[in-house]
Amino acid sequence: MSNNSPDDSRESLYLSINSISSLAITSDDFFKNLDFPQEFLASLHQALESGHLIDTIIVSGVDNKKIPAHKIVLSVCSPFFNAMFNSDMKENREKEVTINEVDGETLQLLINYCYCGLININEDNVERILSTACRFQMSNVVSACSNFLGKQLHFSNAIGFKVFAEQQSCSDLYEISLKFVESNFMEIYQKSEEFLQLSVEQLGNLLKNNDINVISEEDVFKALIKWISFTDDRKQYISTLLPLVKLQLLSPAFIADQVETYCTTLETQKMLLDAYKYKLIPERRDHSNNLSIPRKSTVGKLLCLGGMDHNKGTTNIESYDLRENKWELLKSMPTRRLQFGCALYMDKLIIVGGRDGLKTLNSVDAVDLQTMNFTSLSSPMATSRHGLAVALLKNALYAIGGHDGWSYINTVERLDLTTKTWSFVAPMQTMRSTCGVAVYDEKLYVIGGRESSICHRTVECYDPHLNKFSFKAPMNRRRGGVAACAHRNFIYVFGGYDLPVSNPQCQRTNSIERYDPITDTWTLIANLEVGRDSIGVGVLGNYILAVGGFNGTEYSKSVERYDPEKNQIEALKPLNFPRAGSCIVKIRNDQLSGCSNESFFSIQQQSVTTIRRTSSFRNAQLNSSFYDYSV
Repeated sequence: MSNNSPDDSRESLYLSINSISSLAITSDDFFKNLDFPQEFLASLHQALESGHLIDTIIVSGVDNKKIPAHKIVLSVCSPFFNAMFNSDMKENREKEVTINEVDGETLQLLINYCYCGLININEDNVERILSTACRFQMSNVVSACSNFLGKQLHFSNAIGFKVFAEQQSCSDLYEISLKFVESNFMEIYQKSEEFLQLSVEQLGNLLKNNDINVISEEDVFKALIKWISFTDDRKQYISTLLPLVKLQLLSPAFIADQVETYCTTLETQKMLLDAYKYKLIPERRDHSNNLSIPRKSTVGKLLCLGGMDHNKGTTNIESYDLRENKWELLKSMPTRRLQFGCALYMDKLIIVGGRDGLKTLNSVDAVDLQTMNFTSLSSPMATSRHGLAVALLKNALYAIGGHDGWSYINTVERLDLTTKTWSFVAPMQTMRSTCGVAVYDEKLYVIGGRESSICHRTVECYDPHLNKFSFKAPMNRRRGGVAACAHRNFIYVFGGYDLPVSNPQCQRTNSIERYDPITDTWTLIANLEVGRDSIGVGVLGNYILAVGGFNGTEYSKSVERYDPEKNQIEALKPLNFPRAGSCIVKIRNDQLSGCSNESFFSIQQQSVTTIRRTSSFRNAQLNSSFYDYSV
């Protein structure tokens, strides 16, 4: 028998346990049972099955099914039950709690989920589970049901899912189904029976949505008329719904042939008159009015062609969709072509001049937007030129200035797009390369650019009727590598450098200037996020997009959207590939498919995948270590 006292035994036991613990962990470590979550859930489920510590009975209101549960478990998994069981509500004091408008099967599935984290979702129960999970605020189950239903979306059921989600206040499913309806609006209004069952309020919400994916505003009007024509009593809603169609953006012929028939009241006839005024008196247009702002899907797309990068020239085209705010890589060009000019004529991209990396070119090529066939014009320009500006004016294409590989030039050549022949027109008064060009009031405005060691702030205007260039008011900043575009009643210029980039004092500006041709004045109006030159610019809807550029050390992927009405700049989705000096061309939505197979040019060469152009650099070999791309 031991002579130790009970206290000694306890101390011995304590010391023994401490000794084991000290062997198991140190003061810096903690034991973690990796199986604890599963073991804990299994124990909870076992307690539920055995009825151990049950403290509430949940009763389904539809079929009176009674389901035992633990308040603490339900409270942890559902904010609905947490509020119920942690308050002075009578349900907290009662043994049985009835949940109205819920069936026993659905209630059982959701309570079981609280104990095991598993739930069977199928086509037969998903709507009931989603409705009840929304009520119980069980967000994970709501997301699972929304994702399940999202995979079942079809043009025939999308509107029903959207209405159901709205009724249940289920934001996840509502966003998924709304996006599907927006993206597939054409097929839905043309084929879906659910579309015809919409209430006037529901249809109104769709028609005023600027994100619906339509080819043109005509489709919005056709959707309205299809709904109106479904029953005779709907004609009374014409006056309510017609203002949601952007009549100002319809062609006068469409208004006369299609819309006027339905405008039999004074109110609707006034809408027609306003639409005609918008067409006839452009100087009085209110561009801030929502009815004059085109829907995102109808503004077309921007193509970004080529550009200079760290590999001395990219060989791809990217396409930008404003509604999706997304750049998509289209094709890649098999050969290099740098510093060319580009313009859209009919359904062909016309590519003029540039460099192949070894020599300056005078050739003119084109790409059919449907077939991507690459063709060449049998009659080239008289002068080889890179760093040129290109513009379309009155069925003619102009190749302006540039560099011929030896010197800066001021000559301008004109391509007659009917006869496909080149001729010289009056030269500029100043030698210019990497200048900007904009077309306004049937005149060409040639802006900035570089000549040898000088960057210009001067502007020359070409009048084709007089065949003469004349100076206009100069810009506030010297700008070589400048980007220019016309939008409504003004001309805008973006970025550029004040000295040739080989000069260590060269500075790149982030400023935007606006030119008023009526008053012949320039105004500094806004700043881009980062100063850069060789930006690509294009007009898309009510906005001007500034794409890529070079900041002195890096080629940029950034894309910024300038809103002239608000004088605000917003960052958009960046390019997939950084580039500077790319050509930006706006096309219609239908021009990437359905184009004519007839070749605009005479000699078909090969099938290509893209077009490209870079910013500007000297006529050096491609393996040179440095390029002065401001030439």
